[in-house]
Amino acid sequence: MPATSHSHPSRRHRTYGLLAAAAGLATAGALVAALPAGAQDARHGKPLPSRYQDVQLLSFNDLHGNLEPPSGSSGRVTELQADGTTKTIDAGGVEYLATHLRQAREGNKYSITAAGGDMVGASPLISGLFHDEPTIEALNKLDLDVTSVGNHEFDEGAKELSRLQKGGCHPTDGCYTDEEFGGADFPYLAANVLNEKSGKPILKPYWVWKKKDVKIGFIGVTLENTPGVVSAEGVKGLKFKDEVETINKYAKELQRQGVKSIVALIHEGGLPASTSYNYDCDAPGAGDGISGPIVDIAKNVSPSVDALVTGHTHAAYACTVNDPAGKPRTVTSAASFGRLYTDTTLTYDRFTGDIARTAVKSANHVVTRTVPKATDMTELIGKWNTLAAPIGNRAIGHVSADVPNTGTESPMGDLIADAQLWYGRKLDAEADLALMNPGGVRAGLTYAAKGTEGDGVVTYAEGFTVQPFANTVNLQDFTGAQLVQVLKEQVSGSNASAPKILQPSANLTYTLDLTKSGADRVVTDSIKLNGAAVDPAATYRVATNSFLAGGGDGFTTLGQGTNDLVGLDDLAALEQYLTANSSAAAPIAPPVPNRITIVQ
Repeated sequence: MPATSHSHPSRRHRTYGLLAAAAGLATAGALVAALPAGAQDARHGKPLPSRYQDVQLLSFNDLHGNLEPPSGSSGRVTELQADGTTKTIDAGGVEYLATHLRQAREGNKYSITAAGGDMVGASPLISGLFHDEPTIEALNKLDLDVTSVGNHEFDEGAKELSRLQKGGCHPTDGCYTDEEFGGADFPYLAANVLNEKSGKPILKPYWVWKKKDVKIGFIGVTLENTPGVVSAEGVKGLKFKDEVETINKYAKELQRQGVKSIVALIHEGGLPASTSYNYDCDAPGAGDGISGPIVDIAKNVSPSVDALVTGHTHAAYACTVNDPAGKPRTVTSAASFGRLYTDTTLTYDRFTGDIARTAVKSANHVVTRTVPKATDMTELIGKWNTLAAPIGNRAIGHVSADVPNTGTESPMGDLIADAQLWYGRKLDAEADLALMNPGGVRAGLTYAAKGTEGDGVVTYAEGFTVQPFANTVNLQDFTGAQLVQVLKEQVSGSNASAPKILQPSANLTYTLDLTKSGADRVVTDSIKLNGAAVDPAATYRVATNSFLAGGGDGFTTLGQGTNDLVGLDDLAALEQYLTANSSAAAPIAPPVPNRITIVQ
């Protein structure tokens, strides 16, 4: 049977059953709904409910196990000022997120907390080392009501996702504490993720929140292209269906059950026109400030869906996009890493059972670090950090300054590519170059000490935060023509609208002309390896991670390499490179990101 809510009596804002209704009271209910607020029930002298009930929807997305405040640019947001200037604000950390959410709920008896996927996966060491059990525990304490799955929920496969939902110790690593892992108190929704054999969703497709006479349905989906951004092993045996088709299907099912207020949790997102979280996404018109996949989805999802909570792009926006009936509908995303949360007011009409869309209001709020820390989260972080410390505090290298992961070509991406080429040549002296996918560079390295290790010291925990996927370093042979095709696939095919620029080792240079379109944006004549033009007929030995070697991120040509050689995991390669090439007396300098010449 499809999912409905379960009671959680120990949790203040959790769901409540509908009041039992006697037959024949439909007319009376309509009269009650039409009465003004504060009217009295003549039989009992109790106030009757008003027709309209504001329901608070708090939401966030793409937490990625960031329990501690993220470092560097990953832990800041940009705020637009009244005079048109911007300022940055330090943000994030579940100790602060918990406080902000709890303060936001005060005085709101009808409050729901929902998420848009990627709660786990690509997580820092404190969570990733323990297969993200710490993050599920934190989300339970946050009183999360429901979330959709995201692509990163499949990093370790469907069986591991099921364990996170249901509980139980890890099948290989066992239990980390004296208590067995209890699993998520909230439902993960995966309406468009089907078991290939049964054709049925692997988890609940939807869930219904109920309190007294108010009920709101939630449908959860992840992006249809999840197999293109997750390792093949992670999505083995699964089929991912179209987001719009799936949401519309289950919206009809909810309506047949009498649930007319519906919210879609969609792990797919948009590209805002501004990096400031508080810019006016609807200036000059509805949705004018956002582009990307979510716009087309929003324009086609059934008008019976009242709001879209989105994610995946790690962007911040609170927009309205017209539904197929031409009516405005709110579409939100709260950036990533717990730096923001969205507060949306859904006005529930007791007469119709639907949301009065003209009254919907939504805004993003910063998870500032100026509020008191939530003590239960501090205790949780302390518990898991104690377990992780013997591994995480080990020094693996030294840097002379911050190594950021921002920009089309980033210093951190270049450093990883250099490390993989260096390590690749240890495997095979014939290795020619290395390429790193930008999505695999999850953070940068900061010079300032995070703990007691000292400035400039890179710890294993920091390296794990940068590269948490445990991909292997793979060597493959390609022709020069294939290598050129790989570079063109950065800006063509499935990457045409949202380019994925590979981070190159220092010996590969070329020009990226963004004034052109499609594959022409890579200037073929400019591609040089060790200063010489690439020979289309020659063979080149290329180091990548196993995700790219499998054709991930739309790089189908990288999946056609030959003479494979598989090495250690990519974090081990980075560790070995930093250890061999840096010291306290001679720290490694951040690479200058000038390997790609960008014309705009």
